[in-house]
Amino acid sequence: MRAAGAVGTMVTQLAREAGAYVIGTGRAADREKALDFGAHEFVDLENDTLKDVSGVDLVFDVIGGDVQRQSAALIKAGGTLVSVVGPVEARPADGLAIGFVVEVDRAQLGEIVQRVRDGRLRTNIGDVASLDDAIGALNPTRDAAARRSSASCRRWPWRRSGP
Repeated sequence: MRAAGAVGTMVTQLAREAGAYVIGTGRAADREKALDFGAHEFVDLENDTLKDVSGVDLVFDVIGGDVQRQSAALIKAGGTLVSVVGPVEARPADGLAIGFVVEVDRAQLGEIVQRVRDGRLRTNIGDVASLDDAIGALNPTRDAAARRSSASCRRWPWRRSGP
């Protein structure tokens, strides 16, 4: 998940509301946005090292590859790696790995809309383009590397142990 992207900012806010301690990752330019949307800490994937983070209950990964492998090593016993990039390539040593598939649920989408309406959830609108520029704006190869990041959570409300 891009901690400062559309999905990342939503997941960060929902995790914070649930009582999680959120560690976002991404590029240095995204640090302030990730923190503004509720991340407690931020790891710059270009200049910091994920090895400095440990004891993570949950990693929500939308990158895969090397970042997923490094993130799997951060998860404490009983923790979970959730990936939305296809089959999980890396598994935590003593935890779960879940390949996440989106299934539309009208009631859950309604709850998200209500949270946005009542101000409990803020949206993160990245680029705004005219209809004439829609094809270029929706090009999936456009700056794909810049969109890569993920987030990790410590201290989920149902797990009371550890920092």
